Amino acid sequence: MKKLSGVRVPHRKNTAERVPERMPVPPAITLPMNMHIGAPAKPVVAAGDEVRVGQLVAEAGGFVSSPVYSGVSGKVKKLDEVLTSAGQKVPAILIETDGLQTPADFTPPTVTDTKSFIEAVRQSGVVGLGGAGFPTAVKLSVKDLSQIEAVVINGAECEPYITSDTRTMLDQPELVLKGIELLQKYLSAKRVIFAIEDNKPDCLRLYREKTKGLSGVEVQSLPAVYPQGGEKVLIYHTTGRVVPEGGLPIDAGAVVINCTTLAAIARYVTTGVPLYEKVVTVDGSAVKEPKNVIVPIGTPMQAVFDFCGGFKAPAKKVLYGGPMMGIAVPDTDQPVLKTTNALLAFDEKDAILPETTACIRCGTCIRTCPMKLMPVEIEHAWNMNDGEHLKKLKVNLCMECGCCAYVCPARRPLVQVNKLAKATLAGYNADQNAEAEKAAAHAAAKVEKGAEKK
Repeated sequence: MKKLSGVRVPHRKNTAERVPERMPVPPAITLPMNMHIGAPAKPVVAAGDEVRVGQLVAEAGGFVSSPVYSGVSGKVKKLDEVLTSAGQKVPAILIETDGLQTPADFTPPTVTDTKSFIEAVRQSGVVGLGGAGFPTAVKLSVKDLSQIEAVVINGAECEPYITSDTRTMLDQPELVLKGIELLQKYLSAKRVIFAIEDNKPDCLRLYREKTKGLSGVEVQSLPAVYPQGGEKVLIYHTTGRVVPEGGLPIDAGAVVINCTTLAAIARYVTTGVPLYEKVVTVDGSAVKEPKNVIVPIGTPMQAVFDFCGGFKAPAKKVLYGGPMMGIAVPDTDQPVLKTTNALLAFDEKDAILPETTACIRCGTCIRTCPMKLMPVEIEHAWNMNDGEHLKKLKVNLCMECGCCAYVCPARRPLVQVNKLAKATLAGYNADQNAEAEKAAAHAAAKVEKGAEKK
């Protein structure tokens, strides 16, 4: 099987051996209602309400949505709007903590069949914890279970620095294995592939030992090549299947689930404890004491950095997630989200963007792209505002992994241009659809007018 392209990035897994530490409860948390793809959650609490750890504070706002639970005990200060790192104002719940961490009453859900299993996943509040944020219950809602030829557990963790998934695999094997059991039982998964990059030998060794004798379960060692953890890349490298353009993994007979997501599901099914806290890797050249930290969702970034000794140099760039696909934040008041697997802070040297020079048409970006796209041509089409050409270049297939920008000798911001090009194409498609509807309406009017004359 031919391997997809990609890049070899520095691993910098500095915290792989650091067992997660639980940080002190922050004075307050902020829970945005859009910590997932889809409709925002709807608050079920009001200002002044007392809440406990693990208590439901917002219900799912639709089918593609997810409930939100409090990671602290205390009092709801207010329901407000907050400005996110994306520059959008979204509804949020602000909770002042009492420091007691009084737990809610947890009751394991009754799971007897596929339908009740999916409902349990929905109520757990779990979304794609590897960073995607797609509500997991929706992903697992496959109408025809016979379509599932393989469930791929994503243990690649291919971004530099991040080790939170590694710690899940090493510290919570009983939950991961329980998750595998649930998938086999309720999704009728005949083949379960645990995909782990070869730079995690301890994880490979542990799960080869733990799954020995388990029918239908295999552990695959994959080369540590970025973006190995990308869903389409992972499916191809583990099953040889290609997800069709515009299709979903299930169209290639696969379901992909992150290892930490799987552990969170197993925890809820066995204990009734929903998702309200995360293990977050804290690292980067500006961080004094890199470590893995157990953090209540909604905790301000700054509180997490303070727990890691603060900054040893001024933080000039702070990211949600890894350096390849992470999102830069405007300030460290931003809260830890469901999808936050790392907080990285970099000093001035690492934060300064390199000077961009003219494209030399070397084609390195084309050879490197795992989706076989042509970033240099996409950039040209975007500059020309040529929506038709962007459509032919299939810019929507771009997974925004950043490989093109990483290898570009001219340091051109290719992945950023690809994101802008997608917006340009969306506008072009909208205009084309509007024109088609207008033409259809005009044609219908002519037919009607002709009929009247007769």
